[in-house]
Amino acid sequence: MDEVDLRRDTERAARAQALMEDEILKEAFSRLEASYTEELFTTGARDTQAREALYLAVNVLRKVRGHLNTLVQGGNIAQKQLDDLESRSKLEQMRRKFSGV
Repeated sequence: MDEVDLRRDTERAARAQALMEDEILKEAFSRLEASYTEELFTTGARDTQAREALYLAVNVLRKVRGHLNTLVQGGNIAQKQLDDLESRSKLEQMRRKFSGV
């Protein structure tokens, strides 16, 4: 992965983190999951279609959260790689300076 990709990943991670910390979005996810879960357990015994739809809805919410979390984790790794690249670059500059190259 080159520096451009790493920077893009860190920017996406910051945006994902902001979304995960947004109070309105957190509330929406929480309320929706609670509502879907409650409805899931109050469906009639023969209402298989409703249960399946609610089960899928809960899973989609969890997958979206998981995806945002994955973006944040990937951005953290990308930032560490950028930091390593910068450290290596500075070290190489010092070597050149002191070796006269």
